[in-house]
Amino acid sequence: MAGSSSIGNTTSFQKKTRSKLVSIPGTRPSVQNGQLLLSSGVSSLDYVIGGGLAVGTLLLVEEDRYDSYSRMLLKYFLAEGVVCGHELFLASARDHPDEIMQELPSPIMDEVASQGQPQPSDPENPDTMKIAWRYQNQPRVQTALASSLRFGHYYDVSKTMEPELRQTAKCHSFYQLQETPVITGSSPLPSPYHPLLKSIQTVIRKEGFDGSTPQSKTRNVLRLGLHSLGSALWGDDVCCKDNPAHCHALSTFLYALRGLLRTSLSVAMVTVPSHLIQNRAVMGRIIRLSDTAIALESFRGSEMETNTLYKDYHGLLHVRQLPHLNCLSCEVPDTKDLAFKLKRKQFTIERLHLPPDLSETVSRVSKTELAAGCGTTATGNKHLDF
Repeated sequence: MAGSSSIGNTTSFQKKTRSKLVSIPGTRPSVQNGQLLLSSGVSSLDYVIGGGLAVGTLLLVEEDRYDSYSRMLLKYFLAEGVVCGHELFLASARDHPDEIMQELPSPIMDEVASQGQPQPSDPENPDTMKIAWRYQNQPRVQTALASSLRFGHYYDVSKTMEPELRQTAKCHSFYQLQETPVITGSSPLPSPYHPLLKSIQTVIRKEGFDGSTPQSKTRNVLRLGLHSLGSALWGDDVCCKDNPAHCHALSTFLYALRGLLRTSLSVAMVTVPSHLIQNRAVMGRIIRLSDTAIALESFRGSEMETNTLYKDYHGLLHVRQLPHLNCLSCEVPDTKDLAFKLKRKQFTIERLHLPPDLSETVSRVSKTELAAGCGTTATGNKHLDF
């Protein structure tokens, strides 16, 4: 009886704890690992990384060459925080944080978002078919990545968020060019990272996000957006030399940042110009010090921009690392061939597949080569013509 009563007390405690966590707007508990999840602002990205970003974790985004789509992901992340009522912390060394906040995409209504979702077609009604007649009997390729459970919001990248809505969110900013240089002495961090870490630590402790001490304020989540860490504008030489003098500065900062995240109701998105980092060992340490790591490979300015295989997309998305939280193995996506594209209003991630016209050509060529290769020589061995 004592054992059953203790189990009952534990269950009631878990229910109370879960009810407190779910009460935080814009979050939901994970079924797989029991972690509290929030949306990245892009529903297809949430699907790829296991349902969303777990509170207390760090998402690393390797920037594309022109920092176009990685910057857009950061703005989606911040816009979702504004709509959900979360507090924001934005740090940058190139553009002022206020300028980035003014570029946040505008949220769209549910009925508008539903129009962008694929609708089931009736094969009996020819009016519902919007593709060529020769493809009607072929199986439709499901490229969209979406969960059956609605989570997060949709945004229109062609419009900016209304100032009235943007001003409802409390945003803490850190602009490196306005910071006074600090001589850190024996600190392993160069001067830009040391005040940045101190600023984040101050916000977490003073604004009531520290989970290690009792808080009297209403529970909320802090979203940290750190733009283009490791670039020369931060005073770091990791992108300038093969053997940088501060080769451990960024990895040490990420290690300390994860310690703050683990003991607070906060989540961070960090973008890094990985294509500029000469030392691959440094980049490997940066990835391992993150919970989730993805890389954006844009087709802009490359040969793949004119390749017919990728004509429907604007770049590839590579999943470098997925989090292992309260489990022995992470949730692996069903495919590693992922691509992203920017539609007129939305940024989406889809499964990479051949276009219908190119797929038919490849299939016809393969059949021809197979028929030609099935011939045998006089010795009875198969002969393949290359």
